This record gives sequence, C-alpha cells and structure tokens, in this order.
Amino acid sequence: MQLITVESSMLYAVGYDSKNRTLEVVFNSGGVYRYHDVPPEEYKELMAAESKGRYIHECIIDVYPYAQIK
Repeated sequence: MQLITVESSMLYAVGYDSKNRTLEVVFNSGGVYRYHDVPPEEYKELMAAESKGRYIHECIIDVYPYAQIK
C-alpha cells in the first residue's frame, strides 16, 4: 500500500488499498492504524477534506473496525 503524506496537525500519512478496502493511517504521534471495510468513497472524502484530522475523527475512528499496527 502506498502512503501519501498529508497536511494535517493530526495525521502524517494515509494509504488505501481498494482491493481489500483497507485504510492505513499514520498519526503524527507515531501510531499506525489499519481500518477495515472502508468504502473507496470514504477515502476520497478524507483526502478531499479541508481538515483531515476532523474528518477522520468524525467519520472513520469508532466507525470502522481497526487494528493498531504500530
């Protein structure tokens, strides 16, 4: 999965695997999480959001199952 660095005070980088519908997020704190069953539209909305931190907090965290990988 290719990660793309983003401008955000909360997030460092984001990647998406459309085949597995998996969103990987690297937080500025150093934590890395994989969110599962994330629709491609959700990834597009995240990347288009003015505030990616706010978007991920409101629409991804506690909405999709996840695993902390680092």
